[in-house]
Amino acid sequence: MTMLLIQGTFHVKGAQPDGDSIHFTPDNTSEWDLLHGLHPVQHNHQGRAQLRLDAIDATETHYGPNRDHQPLTPGHAAGDELLRFLGFTAFQRDAGETITDSTPTDTPGFILTRGADQFGRCIALVGSGNGPAASGTQVAVDVPLLRTTANHHLLKTGLAFPTYYRDLFPDLRAELTQVSVAARTAGLGLWPQDVTTTGAKITGPASVTTDAVILPKLFRRLIDYFQLGSFDLTGFPAYLAQRADKYTILSTSHFTTGLDFVVEVTNGNVLRMTNPPEDLVFDEA
Repeated sequence: MTMLLIQGTFHVKGAQPDGDSIHFTPDNTSEWDLLHGLHPVQHNHQGRAQLRLDAIDATETHYGPNRDHQPLTPGHAAGDELLRFLGFTAFQRDAGETITDSTPTDTPGFILTRGADQFGRCIALVGSGNGPAASGTQVAVDVPLLRTTANHHLLKTGLAFPTYYRDLFPDLRAELTQVSVAARTAGLGLWPQDVTTTGAKITGPASVTTDAVILPKLFRRLIDYFQLGSFDLTGFPAYLAQRADKYTILSTSHFTTGLDFVVEVTNGNVLRMTNPPEDLVFDEA
């Protein structure tokens, strides 16, 4: 899999990084123009852009207009580990999840990317220090290189869920699945709290904001559903069908639309996914 390597710096002070997103500025800001995907990378006049770490999804610490969050311990653990991986030795968050101080103020690193998502966030594999080739060049990303990234590290330590999109090549996806399943089997990170496939009893927002840990994508859909004014899960499958997420189920090679196909509600208020996260590959919107 060939990806563009961009060398630059990571920044956290005044921002709200979490376990799967952080700000990055290329050393040569014109290198953003080397990406020619459907969506351009959105950046400020200094070239600073928000990254979305490819293939992983950390639990939410501040989602949507109401800043809803999942249980904060795994989310903070993922965010802290990402910052440590990238070379930040000390950092402080305020109650609003903003980094108020860090040591050092920024750190050198590189990204491997093929473009941005629909919100202009650069989708990237993220590494610390110097990249394996010259900045602004295309690099063949294999499994050994993948193993040097924060994306791989966060799945290996069990601090994030695997969440795949179609652009990720199968050999890389297989490696990430292997380390993620190993982390789950070993009970590392968030996995002892995860009830995505075993079932979460939902009686209201607190069920997933302070109690149960579920796949962040499912959490976001559930919070959006609650915003409509009902905590009754009877209509949730229909809502998922209307949201029309497009994805392939790897175990059956079945392409479908709507998470209602892999989500069930039993006993009126018990929510679960019928397939593990690593079995799904989503289309990028």
